[in-house]
Amino acid sequence: MRNAWWLCVVMCLQVGVLAAQTVQVSGRVYDAEDGSLIPGAQVFLQNTKYGSATDRNGQYLIKNIEPGTYQLAAFAYGYLTSTMEVKLTGDLKQDFRLGVLADSLDAVVVQAEREKSFGMVRLRSVEGTAIYEAKKTEVVVISELAANMAANTSRQIYAKVAGLNIWESDGAGVQLGIGGRGLSPNRTSNFNTRQNGYDIAADALGYPESYYTPPVQALERIEIVRGAASLQYGTQFGGMLNFRFKEGPRDKRILFTSMQSVGSFGLFNSFNSVGGTVGKVNYYSFYNYKRSDGWRPNSSLEQHTAYASANWQMAPELNVRLDFTHMNYLAHQPGGLTDAQFEQDPRQSNRERNWFKVDWNLAALQLNYQFSERTTLNSRFFGLLAGRDALGNLGRIDRIDDLGNRNLLSDDFSNWGNETRLIHKYELAGKPAVFLIGTRWYDGFTHRMQGDANDGYGPDFQYLNPDDLEGSDFDLPSANAAAFVEHIVNFSNRFSITPGLRFEYIDTQADGFYKETQFRFDPTQPGNLGDTTFRIDESNRNQRAFLLGGLGLSYKPSESLEFYSNFSQNYRAINFNDIRVDNPSLEVDENLKDERGFNIDLGTRGEVTNLLNFDLSLFYLNYSDRIGNVLRTEPDPRFNNLVDRTFRLRTNIADARILGLESYVELDVIRLLYGRNFPYGLSFFSNLAFIDSKYVNSQENGVDGNEVELVPHVNLKAGATLSRKNFKATWQYTYVSQQYSDASNADTRVPTAVEGIIPAYQVMDFSLSYFYKWLKVQAGVNNLSNEIYFTRRAAGYPGPGIIPSDGRSFYLTLGVKF
Repeated sequence: MRNAWWLCVVMCLQVGVLAAQTVQVSGRVYDAEDGSLIPGAQVFLQNTKYGSATDRNGQYLIKNIEPGTYQLAAFAYGYLTSTMEVKLTGDLKQDFRLGVLADSLDAVVVQAEREKSFGMVRLRSVEGTAIYEAKKTEVVVISELAANMAANTSRQIYAKVAGLNIWESDGAGVQLGIGGRGLSPNRTSNFNTRQNGYDIAADALGYPESYYTPPVQALERIEIVRGAASLQYGTQFGGMLNFRFKEGPRDKRILFTSMQSVGSFGLFNSFNSVGGTVGKVNYYSFYNYKRSDGWRPNSSLEQHTAYASANWQMAPELNVRLDFTHMNYLAHQPGGLTDAQFEQDPRQSNRERNWFKVDWNLAALQLNYQFSERTTLNSRFFGLLAGRDALGNLGRIDRIDDLGNRNLLSDDFSNWGNETRLIHKYELAGKPAVFLIGTRWYDGFTHRMQGDANDGYGPDFQYLNPDDLEGSDFDLPSANAAAFVEHIVNFSNRFSITPGLRFEYIDTQADGFYKETQFRFDPTQPGNLGDTTFRIDESNRNQRAFLLGGLGLSYKPSESLEFYSNFSQNYRAINFNDIRVDNPSLEVDENLKDERGFNIDLGTRGEVTNLLNFDLSLFYLNYSDRIGNVLRTEPDPRFNNLVDRTFRLRTNIADARILGLESYVELDVIRLLYGRNFPYGLSFFSNLAFIDSKYVNSQENGVDGNEVELVPHVNLKAGATLSRKNFKATWQYTYVSQQYSDASNADTRVPTAVEGIIPAYQVMDFSLSYFYKWLKVQAGVNNLSNEIYFTRRAAGYPGPGIIPSDGRSFYLTLGVKF
């Protein structure tokens, strides 16, 4: 069956379509202000595969177009998009003059340009050196949102991204926790998380958790590609998440922006940026300071984030970009709650001595070389030096802190990588085609330690015995090499297929020791004979290589409508937490396998400017060999098998089958009735997902037939936005149905509160936004009705136990620019 499938792909690649009479469009693209030519501008026929980029002389040529009526558009970063209707019956020469999309332009003109998408757009078939044809993609346009950006409120920022399950771990928005389709939201670890196209997670392969989240006020947009992203972006089931930063204005040498925010519970956020263009260098930099006392006691936070970027157009065909990011924060953590404590008072805290510290340093160098208008090379070098420290009492939350020595877990991350892509546009059987080939090398290293710290109350991140740790000390290196290829084949201006392949080599290792304390036991003598501490040295390595494939189909019957389908194999490589043992009650199955499966999307999407935007899709996620923990009882070999021990075994517990409907629809009712130029807009949006999940093929008792954890049956975000020129007001409603927190589907209370139901919850938010020339004002209320709810049960930090979400809060932001 597999061979037959690939044979079909090969045959599709070889099929040619005889060209009927075709025409071409050519011309130049100019800067409307100074008349200079613009190299690298994109000129394309909207909602078709026909397009081209201008060469170093600002010229473009689009060939072999079927006669018809089209929308011809020209776009370049920093400029207004120009669109015109053309009726092609013969060759056409058409020049463009693009106006600068700058802050100095009339605010009404800029706002009209922004309102075209309701804040949600989709990635084009080809963006830079990446292919997104027939993939489910979403782009959040930050400038069009009325949301609490000072606190990075995720349920508002991602409100129109269908089906996301969001964890609310802190009210200040320091860490992002989103997942979808039954994948854990824990630190967004099931997405390949990037900024400006390069990795930002702790260790993209061995420990793919993201302790750093860029401040939303610094972003231009957020790009999301679902499960089919695995062919271009590698290790994940959830897809790719990319934070795209702002750039400096092209028509100013310097532009300064400052936004100062205050809010409930001691929130203060100061965001200050500077950017511009000097000669051939575009630059952008910001500094962000944030502090908060938190909704609960022992929840204070202080964070610093700084970023600098320089983009140098060294030559018409060569662009070099250098980025550097630094972030650090210190958070006091109040711990989790039991079910009874949450019902009694969700704002209480039973942990005064828990702290969390993060230090993050990211650097990246990107080179873009345009060999011709058809061929472009991108090479990205990136590196991370970072660390995180967790200090406190991680014992059961139903037990009072004994005020003894605290536990300190410390991770240091050091990794680097390169990703290089070559994209080539050419003609195949008289139709435009796009070929992409890329390689990736990633080298990661994590040093992980666990031991005793002092019995104090403050953030003293020092081991009592650094040369002889009580817990564990591991070196965790990893390596990854990959090569991938994708290809768009157009059979007409309406129908295309996009096959792809990815070869992957993965090497994860663990080398170190852990300690455990056991009672001395002799069955011939009664009583306890004292404690003995064992040191267990461990060295583990897992190397593997495999091939993944996928195929996308796209059919566009008109400019405003597309039907798409995509099949893509996925995988999740075993990471450090899977192959490392530092717990006497936990053992790893020596036959543990990587998790494999596939995503299928089938949907339709489209948009009518200023009036309607929609994306309706069915998905099926096959998640084979899902890793989890089960209880086992066996004779203990360390006691000559004379006694039994009960322990947790980390193994592949079952296969997961997840099926769902994801939908996003937004409609401007007033402009639909009174015309697109009506001064007021009133849009309603609905983001609704229905999901059904089940575990199958399990060899473990009590798992087969259960629902998959963290999969609510209903996930709804809906709202309305009233707008007029520079004013916008948004009301949003969120409803998430009941979900389980573990594979056993436990619905009874347990003392630790780690397992159990996450009850259904609903919450409302209200936001206002207004800007005029150099002034911007934002204000709002989060959790308008002051709902008491929680979104997660944490097994470790910041718990363990229930992590309550924040109650009602207010915020106000004043921004200026000059």
